[in-house]
Amino acid sequence: MTPKKNFAGIDYFRFAAAFMVIAIHTSPLSFWNETADFLVTYCLARVAVPFFFMVTGYFVLAPYLSSNFRKKQALRRFFLKNTTLYLGVSLLYLPVILYSGKLPDSIPTLLKQLFFDGTFYHLWYFPAVLTGCFLLVLLCRVSLSFAAWVSFAAYVFGLLGDSYYGAAREIPVISSLLDAVFQISKHTRNGIFFAPVFLLTGALIAVYRLRLPKKTCSLGLAISLVLLLAEGYATYAFDLQKHNSMYLFLLPVLFFLFELLLTVPGHAPEWIRSSSMLLYIIHPAVLVVLRGMAKAANLTPILVDQTLIRYLAVCGLSAAGVYLLRTLRSLALPHRT
Repeated sequence: MTPKKNFAGIDYFRFAAAFMVIAIHTSPLSFWNETADFLVTYCLARVAVPFFFMVTGYFVLAPYLSSNFRKKQALRRFFLKNTTLYLGVSLLYLPVILYSGKLPDSIPTLLKQLFFDGTFYHLWYFPAVLTGCFLLVLLCRVSLSFAAWVSFAAYVFGLLGDSYYGAAREIPVISSLLDAVFQISKHTRNGIFFAPVFLLTGALIAVYRLRLPKKTCSLGLAISLVLLLAEGYATYAFDLQKHNSMYLFLLPVLFFLFELLLTVPGHAPEWIRSSSMLLYIIHPAVLVVLRGMAKAANLTPILVDQTLIRYLAVCGLSAAGVYLLRTLRSLALPHRT
């Protein structure tokens, strides 16, 4: 499928993407300028999660597809590992969920959170990537082109329930369909409408060995980023957004970004790859702890209200937490001789 090589660009950007997710959950520039914070955090940083989907498509789905659906073992391991991780992390966050009053009050609400919205606000990624991969396994059995068209159509519909909701809700048929979707999922940013198109794009880049010249990638990325900012600002300024995870120009941005990262030579340390997921998982807990510490020390105006300081503090404490966890893990594992 792909020649053996090191993926330095992909691995380093995993780390950067994790810090982008932290920015999305802390709004670092909002204390100074809401519009600047929106453009940086809720437009540019929105590349983070789709990038993770593309990585999964590239490294997990692509081998399965290129083997004509015969290499199932790695895909099964992926489903088992991420399902186990999702359930385990959900249990670890149970005290935080209880503290925040987010415990589901009914079985339908529990199922909605478990399969779509996530058991805690950042954990929606896990059901999204699992559902998206499962759907693509079924769709690709028909054909890759069929899967591509269905994924793109689902994404376009998802846009209508996200950044373009203000316009879509004026159309009765679409509004009714979206209302039905919102009965089972808080957002269209989920494993049905959001994840598949990026998962499949990553897989197809690997399967067809798509490689663009570096200059073409750089130019395409620059143009796409400008268009993404324009799209984001327009939907924001005209108050069309129900949420701000999905933009049309995220598609070309992620394609050119991923292609550009594949041109980076060399290799990244192994810890970069695993640390990005740990950062993603623990940073909301760190944010809760920071708020508590700031309140106890009467430092809320500095550590919480000053949003850039809050962001830097969460990043620093989360990175320290990851280092501690990795150190404890290395001490617990037997050393090889």
